[in-house]
Amino acid sequence: MKLVYKVDDKPQMSHLIVYAFQQVLAIMAATIAVPMIIGNGMSSAAALFGAGVGTLVYVAFTEHKSPVFLGSSFAFIGSMSAAFAGAVSVSAGYAGIIVGAAMAGLVYVVFALIVKNVGVDWVNKLMPPVVIGPTVAIIGLSLAGNAIGDLQTSSATGNPTQWAVLCGLIALVTTMLASTYGKKTVKLIPFIIGILAGYIVALILTLIGRVSGNEAMQIMSFASFASLTEGGVGLHTFFAIPQFTFLKAGFGELSLSYIATIAAAYIPVSFVVFAEHIADHKNISSVIESDLLTDPGLGNTLLGDGVGSIAGAFFGGCPNTTYGESVACVAITRNASVSTIITAAIECIIISFLSPFVAFISSIPACVMGGVCMALYGFIAVSGLKMIQRLDLDVNKNLYVVSTILISGIGGLSLTFGSITITSIACAMILGIIVNNLLKNDPNRTPEHYEKD
Repeated sequence: MKLVYKVDDKPQMSHLIVYAFQQVLAIMAATIAVPMIIGNGMSSAAALFGAGVGTLVYVAFTEHKSPVFLGSSFAFIGSMSAAFAGAVSVSAGYAGIIVGAAMAGLVYVVFALIVKNVGVDWVNKLMPPVVIGPTVAIIGLSLAGNAIGDLQTSSATGNPTQWAVLCGLIALVTTMLASTYGKKTVKLIPFIIGILAGYIVALILTLIGRVSGNEAMQIMSFASFASLTEGGVGLHTFFAIPQFTFLKAGFGELSLSYIATIAAAYIPVSFVVFAEHIADHKNISSVIESDLLTDPGLGNTLLGDGVGSIAGAFFGGCPNTTYGESVACVAITRNASVSTIITAAIECIIISFLSPFVAFISSIPACVMGGVCMALYGFIAVSGLKMIQRLDLDVNKNLYVVSTILISGIGGLSLTFGSITITSIACAMILGIIVNNLLKNDPNRTPEHYEKD
């Protein structure tokens, strides 16, 4: 893939701000969704701030060599819910999610120290292309249901409607047309153009629906804008300090038994997310054609992810993780500039204080984001399939490893032990590793296959 902007390139400032905002839009829906799912008064604006801080930490640890944005991790939703459920009060719950994120981050630090001492070769042997390829594909395919579910849903009513599908498909088609036929600048911002096109159509349909009394046509929810004027128009209408997690945390309410509960909820999930971390970095490495596990090294990417998670949770409560949506945005726009990622992180931090911006982003209809995410998630899946394409699937070992990962991942195989859930992606990868090792001595596998795998 020929990149328009390479990792070290710095677009001119006026373009950089726009390119960065596109990254913000790409990661926005998922980042603010996690605190909304957890509830308990968690702030989406604070999560956005935490994602920005976490990303800056990650960029620093990876020596400005990895163009990936960090956002709220869905893998820790069960852990965060367990922290609140086991707390004696909400303030203790906030302290619990900070402590839990710190524990999870320290697991990454331990992994990083191990990698720095023993090297990264064992990772490539444990997870060769035959394992990583279908796993990356599963990361995209497992999100297909989310994209289609959003595509069909009206944000105003929460019900499926054909008008929502229309808005989402307009956003998708506009994105594809801009990316394929647009001039240089347009090709670099197809998602902004697609989202704006879908937003405008949704707004028009919603206004028509309100005037005519047609509920099905009412796609947009204006609740985020209505909240701006609660209590009268004032400074808070334009500027508000996010409700940072550390300000709500009651650390004095922590007990040893509660800390043990938090550890049991967070630490095992870190081992699961470790596998997804490797898959994401293998994927972005293939996009920028530079092995990030070697330079700056898996140890540095782990430190960036781990410490970034701790920083993100301190402010926003949500442990962070590298986002596939960000990787896909880099690949589709062919803009791998780390300066864009840094600017996006700064924009997230600034936006979290600006109520109108938070309201606008929150008002983007789910169906519009669903349409755009069809392209984002689809690209993640296709990038994994491209890795599979290079394999010889006439060899039984490769055929069985790939098929095991794809079927278990698409089928949604997951395992739950108490409050700990091993995600379908992690289960698929673990099964793939097991099958790959069971069949590593396939008699039909020739020396040339060893090189290819």
